[in-house]
Amino acid sequence: MNERHNKAKTASILGILGNIFLLIIKGIISFITGSKAMLADTFNSASDIFSSIMTYIGNKIASIPQDKDHNLGHGKAEYIYSLLISITMILLALTSFKDSIISLFKHNKYNYSIWLIIICIITIIVKLLLYLYTNKVSKKYNNILMKANSKDHRNDCIVTTFTLISVILSKYNIYLFDSITGIGISIWIFITGIKIFKESYDVLMDKCIDNNTKDKVLKLIKNYPDIKKIQHFNSTPVGYRYQISFTIFVDGNMSTFDSHSIADKLEDEIEQKIPEIYLTVIHVNPIEVKEK
Repeated sequence: MNERHNKAKTASILGILGNIFLLIIKGIISFITGSKAMLADTFNSASDIFSSIMTYIGNKIASIPQDKDHNLGHGKAEYIYSLLISITMILLALTSFKDSIISLFKHNKYNYSIWLIIICIITIIVKLLLYLYTNKVSKKYNNILMKANSKDHRNDCIVTTFTLISVILSKYNIYLFDSITGIGISIWIFITGIKIFKESYDVLMDKCIDNNTKDKVLKLIKNYPDIKKIQHFNSTPVGYRYQISFTIFVDGNMSTFDSHSIADKLEDEIEQKIPEIYLTVIHVNPIEVKEK
């Protein structure tokens, strides 16, 4: 667990430093040239800084172990802060979209500069490196904050590539693509924000475990012939993992000790073999088994 949070902490700090650097150089160049696509990209970097800060704070809170006031720990902090990230992305996308639409109808032009191309190339390189690192961390530790960040970095690479195209076209007095790119960037940020919002919202509203993980649990249960049936399968998200509970029915003639030994063994096996499961609680009920 400590390694998981330490890796996320490192990724957050790298994201903050990298995005501050990009915000400064993008902001200066967009102000000098008047490029709406670069301005939208600047807004995007501002959003990225906020996202990285929220990732750092959310990760720090989520790493706090359970206590008497929080029996299941603080894992949901990851989803609360990823929700804040998504809302910020959506608001920035709407602001950038409005500015780009105005620019499109006013046929605004901007001053071509070789620095626009240089900034785009620097941004793509920085964002690609950040994406590769955060994507590796998110997949290894199933961290939604890192997942949100990695998607953001990946999107930035694509977005800035379109910004680069619009800059190259402006050299030949083709300015329409600049506003269109600004609109495209805004829509991309908006869609990404909505996706992250939905994923975070689902967990905070205690969305049940996915069918694939549930099937893994049911498959393990089938290995226990003494379990005649199961009922009341419930799941609750705890951070990036789940707590599950269900009732098993065993032969009523079986001793209490033996029936609970089965439950204890199954609980241990589920938690050891299925990393998505944080805690398993099994209730045992007797059932009448008819003699054949």
